[in-house]
Amino acid sequence: MAQNKLQAIEGSKDKAKAPPLPGTNHIIEYHSALANGECVAGQHVHKAYNILVEGLKRGDYIYNTKKANKAIRFIERFCRHSEGRADRLILELWQKALVAATFGIVDEYDLRIFKEIFVVIGRKNGKTLLASAIIAYMAFMDGEYGAKIYCISTKRDLAKDIVDKFYQMVKKEQLLKRRSKKRRDDIYIEESNTVVTALALNPKKSDSFNPHLVVCDELHGWPGDKGLKQFSVMRTALGARLQPLIFCISTAGYENDGIYDKLIERSTSFLNGDSRERRLLPILYTIDDVEKWNDIEEIKKANPNINVSVPTSFYKDEILTAEANSHEQREFKTKYCNAKQNSTAAWLDNTLLENAMVDKTLEDFRKCYGVGGIDLSQTTDLTAASLVIERENKLFAFCRFFMPANRIEALQAADKVPYDIYLKEGVLTLSGENTVDYKDVFNWFVMLHKEYQIGTLKIGYDRYCAQYLVDDLNAYGFHTDWVKQGENLAPVIREFQGTIKDGNFFIANNHLLKAHFLNVALKHDLEKRTFRPVKTEPTKKIDGFVSVIDALTVRHKYMHEIGEILKNKNG
Repeated sequence: MAQNKLQAIEGSKDKAKAPPLPGTNHIIEYHSALANGECVAGQHVHKAYNILVEGLKRGDYIYNTKKANKAIRFIERFCRHSEGRADRLILELWQKALVAATFGIVDEYDLRIFKEIFVVIGRKNGKTLLASAIIAYMAFMDGEYGAKIYCISTKRDLAKDIVDKFYQMVKKEQLLKRRSKKRRDDIYIEESNTVVTALALNPKKSDSFNPHLVVCDELHGWPGDKGLKQFSVMRTALGARLQPLIFCISTAGYENDGIYDKLIERSTSFLNGDSRERRLLPILYTIDDVEKWNDIEEIKKANPNINVSVPTSFYKDEILTAEANSHEQREFKTKYCNAKQNSTAAWLDNTLLENAMVDKTLEDFRKCYGVGGIDLSQTTDLTAASLVIERENKLFAFCRFFMPANRIEALQAADKVPYDIYLKEGVLTLSGENTVDYKDVFNWFVMLHKEYQIGTLKIGYDRYCAQYLVDDLNAYGFHTDWVKQGENLAPVIREFQGTIKDGNFFIANNHLLKAHFLNVALKHDLEKRTFRPVKTEPTKKIDGFVSVIDALTVRHKYMHEIGEILKNKNG
């Protein structure tokens, strides 16, 4: 059916008089343009296209030129701009490469390889227009009878904006318009029994869906647990379709612990070669160096359509505004540089922490020595215990969180953090029923010793630590030390900041700990020229961070005594 429609469309008197596409592989073409500097992008995009090109060379992927060019040809001949101009959409090379990778890379059965496309790109680079064009192609040309196409955003009006742009494209082409019918809640294509509709986030009402295409708009704003569940519901619903697709397109944002962060984690793992995923293709247009956020050459890496949809002068004007206002600066870094920020002035950059994530387990440090830290917080809340181990002049942090079993649902709702997922990942332990049983914290340090022969030489704790826990630790043979909080931590935090920026601090398989680091801001006392760590927002948690700093404080304090042992030169 799809081929017949293509012939009908290409034979239409309404079509544009465009020359046929050559048999060019736009993936290789774009890869070459990136390599020679003709096109500019950050390291994530370079890695993605390196993977694709090397995969094609090895035979891991098969490139179907006909399928790739069919999608590109349809978009350029039948998709139009709908705001400010009404001419046909002419794809830039980066867009052609993306469309070619989406529809042209196939397996031995000539079926599309990638089921999840995750695009992160700066504001005003044509995200909505591109998503609308993808919908148009899959609605009219993909050959899926009874296709259900959903566009999802935090609010239905936002999702409807993409669907409306799709329909504006349809109305401008008589051949497409004749095949489509706009109904109250959707757009219907009778010939293929295809439905295109907009949805607001609502995972509870999405279980019965059978999507062929899901367009996820502005994932950065999908809140925590709700967003994760919505994405999971739609992703698992793809199984009944032969060539389904989830197309996600977004800028960076401020939400922590949400689906955006989860996809960034999966994406960077794939790009760094630490993942065996085969169905995810991440194309992440981000700047490489946050310190150069106001450098036009760096900004180009996050905005491939610069001087196409937006002139350079626009960014220069925005930079001047951002340099004079801290709030505008955070917004600029987030939306035009895709350097994820918290809603207030976070101390550490998300990219820095993402680079600090490492796939290590306690087994990798068997028979090593380290230091520990404890932050008990409130008995009805979250408690954190950490272990920091040095090896080859690099520090590796492990953290176990504890939470009362009867409080997990309430805290998950209040904090908007997917604690149930962290429980499954093994970084969170349910302890006690309504209050944390501190015996579990004691048992964790004992487990390090008994199961892994890890020697925790010093354990730092704050003043809220229960005395009986300290007594139990001391009785077992651990050496504990009280760590005064506040401005007293400034020297250790300065040292830590240098360590992580130098690439010598790593978080071992714990995204909840990463989130706690992201929640830290530094409150400065200009008269004393010092600072203390605080939460970026009152509801955010930083317990994991505090426990690590407690560990680093006793490490710093007793370095003269145990420093050589902590280097684990024989570990």
